[in-house]
Amino acid sequence: MTFDEIKDLLVKRFGPEVIEAEETTGLQPALIIRKDRITAVCLELRTNDQTYFDFLSCLSAVDHGLEENKMSVVYHLASIPYKTQLTLKVVQEFDRTSGSLPICQSVSSVWKTAEWHEREAYDLLGVFFDGNPDLRRILLPDDWEGYPLRKDYKTAAEYNGIKIDF
Repeated sequence: MTFDEIKDLLVKRFGPEVIEAEETTGLQPALIIRKDRITAVCLELRTNDQTYFDFLSCLSAVDHGLEENKMSVVYHLASIPYKTQLTLKVVQEFDRTSGSLPICQSVSSVWKTAEWHEREAYDLLGVFFDGNPDLRRILLPDDWEGYPLRKDYKTAAEYNGIKIDF
């Protein structure tokens, strides 16, 4: 299926409001999906015989910077039998002063590998994935403070008495 055919399939299945926007510039077009529908959309794309996106090749988070105050989660899907790829995104406002984490639905019920991808996004950018069965740090120690890939992250001078050189 083409990008437009996939978009039409999702609109017919979930209604036009499921797609908030689309990005057609760059190397690969992307659909911006409503954050409360991402799990259902991914399940549809995996189980539908016309799309069969059986492989979540990458899930990552992006901090859009201090000026925009947005955080995104990017999903790179692949259909091995159809040799097709698709990029989905969830973009949400993020109030850095609130002290709360941005929240996104987990897709670990759709692809088991998402558990690890989501843990990495949580660990490095502080995105909380609602429904992930084991959301804890995966790369950094459990007592690490902050999320190092955020644009507002302040590098610690030391960790447990050990000087950190940068």
